[in-house]
Amino acid sequence: MSSPRILFKLTALLAILAGAVLWLRSDYSPWSEDVGDEVAAVAHAGPIHSLSWLTGCWMHVETGFRRDEQWMEPRGGTMIGMSRTVAGGETVEHEHLRIETRAGAMGDRRLAFVAVPSGQLEATFLQSELSDSVAVFEAPEHDFPQRITYRHEARGLAVATIEGEEEGITRVIEFPMTRTNCP
Repeated sequence: MSSPRILFKLTALLAILAGAVLWLRSDYSPWSEDVGDEVAAVAHAGPIHSLSWLTGCWMHVETGFRRDEQWMEPRGGTMIGMSRTVAGGETVEHEHLRIETRAGAMGDRRLAFVAVPSGQLEATFLQSELSDSVAVFEAPEHDFPQRITYRHEARGLAVATIEGEEEGITRVIEFPMTRTNCP
């Protein structure tokens, strides 16, 4: 192999290594939050951004059971969530949850709360009220509950409420939740 070829290959290799070192030492990450104003504006557009406070992990404890609920941040018009209830050391319930942006009848964008509780069919509740601290979803045709409310009380506190009629009796069940560390 001739000397200029070796020198060219060594120079190219050094340039690649130098670039790799500079990239590794930089703050750039393809998964970082700082991906530009345009992407950030799209991520925070729409009514779902009002529920940003719900992002993270929440815990509700009562005598005999603990319920954990976890929500991903709003992105792409959705929030994905899950919950698990443990009693006596056993999982007694779990639920796959989704809040998604949908086109409303008047062309507006509204939210839908979609729940798939353990052992039950998917149920969809449509937004009836939304602010920066309260979201109310309703499905009058559903058995129980017919209304689901998430209310942001204060830093680190929230209340989830399910309510409706069951066998002619109005029921309201509140689940005070405390923010907790995600696993």
